[in-house]
Order: sequence, then C-alpha cells, then structure tokens
Amino acid sequence: MPVFGSKPAADAAATWEPQVAASRLAQTAGAAPAGVFTSDLSVSEYVLLGEAGFEPLGFVVGSSIYHIGLQVGRWSQNQELQVLTQAMYNARELAMTRMQAEADRLGADGIVGVQLRLQSYVWGQDVLEFIATGTAVRALGSTGNGTEGAHRAPDGRAFTSDLSAQDFFRLLAAGSVPVAFVLGSCVYHIAHQSAMQSLRQAGQNQEMVVFTQGIYDARELALSRMQAEATQAKASGIVGVNVAVSNHVWGEHATEFLATGTAIRRLGEEHRLPQTSPKPTFTLGLDS
Repeated sequence: MPVFGSKPAADAAATWEPQVAASRLAQTAGAAPAGVFTSDLSVSEYVLLGEAGFEPLGFVVGSSIYHIGLQVGRWSQNQELQVLTQAMYNARELAMTRMQAEADRLGADGIVGVQLRLQSYVWGQDVLEFIATGTAVRALGSTGNGTEGAHRAPDGRAFTSDLSAQDFFRLLAAGSVPVAFVLGSCVYHIAHQSAMQSLRQAGQNQEMVVFTQGIYDARELALSRMQAEATQAKASGIVGVNVAVSNHVWGEHATEFLATGTAIRRLGEEHRLPQTSPKPTFTLGLDS
C-alpha cells in the first residue's frame, strides 16, 4: 500500500506562487497596521473567535487547475488507480500549500473553517479546479509576551482546521489546539460482474462480495493515509472525520474515497481557556 507524500512533486507548478494576491494581502490586517480583516465568518463566529482569544486577519485562498490523467483498470478486477490517486493528492496539496502561504504572509497562527472543494469548467471534462479557502487568525496579545507561536503547528507554521468557530472554541477550552487539516485519498476501480454472475443473482437476496471487498479496500486505504498524515504532523488524534465518495469524471466503476479531518494536539495548562469564558449556547426560536 503506497502512502502518498503530503507534498506535491518539486516541479514548476509546485514552486509557482500567484503574485496577483500580493496587493490584496498587503492591505489586510496582519500585513499592514491600518489594514482591514476579511473573513468568511458569520457574525456569531466572529464574536466567539474573539472570546476564544483570537482575531481574524484575512480570508486566504489557494487554487490549482489540474488536468486529470488517464488510467485504465482491468475490467474484472478490483484495483487502485494509483496515477489518479496521485493526481488528486497533488492538486489538493498545491491548493492547500498556496492557501497556507497566504496565511504565513499575514503572520497568522492558524487557519479556521478550511473548505476544500472542486470546480469543473466547460474547457474539458478532465480539467478540475481544486480550491482551498479559510480565515487566517492570530492569538490576541501573543506578540512580545513570550507566547507567540504557541498555538502554531509543531513545524512552526500556521495550523489548518476545518472546524467551525464554535468547535474551535470548545477545543481550546478543553486544552487542545488544531495541528493540520489532514486527508487521505484513494481512487479505486470496482470490478464489473460478468453476465453469468448477474444472471445467477437475479431475483435473489445475496451479498455482492466482490463489490463489498473493493469498497472496503478503497475506504481503508483513504483512512490509513489520513491517519499517516496526522502522525507525520505530530498530532495526538483526529476529530471530525468524514469519508466522502465521488465519481468525478472517470465513469461509474472508478470512484474516489476521500477521508478528511482535523488533527489536534494537547497544549499546556497555561493555554487552556479560563473557566470564566462564556460557553457557546444554542437558541431555538418559538416562532412558527
């Protein structure tokens, strides 16, 4: 089982950084004393982020338009399509790396509310845009008091997380902090059934064992790779795990399994939110 690296190949695309965003970032909080922050936070999330001791710096974006290559699986065999799996990894990592580079320019401690999505265009069915977005944040009062960077990932860079502001608050209150938004991917070819197999199953309740085995293998590969990324990031666990299944452009028997989650680590007791911090509440209106 090859565990694909979390970094894209060292080619021109991997080292290219979009300069068009420089003017926007230069006028954003964190880069300029009088800069304004931008974010995709709701009003409630913005207020709660402040209660957690963080301030938003800017809305950060990473993008990569990627041509998905061709790989043919054997008609009657369950097998991973490794060329396609690698393409899906590389494209997502390029988008994530560029988003994180924008956060680094702003001096952020982390990125919250990360969303990773795909966009197709009319130029061709095999061309997809991978987009990573989030809000760069910084711990309040961390400059010059010896606690600067305490919430960052172990490698010293900004953490990434797909947690909402509410879940981020609860995590900090429990004495933990996000490390990285981790993912595991597997593009898998599910074997076709022969005409005789289909005829034998007609009208019967019967498990389709070959299909079950293929789905199990693909899902386990995705989960194992996500877990390996968390280990590499020096995290102690993963919260909010989700496994999505998508066909994309390859046909009905080639499917991608994508496992995602937020890797976390424990902080020292001195970083735990005080007990007097307000607790998130949910209000249910009585209007019909």
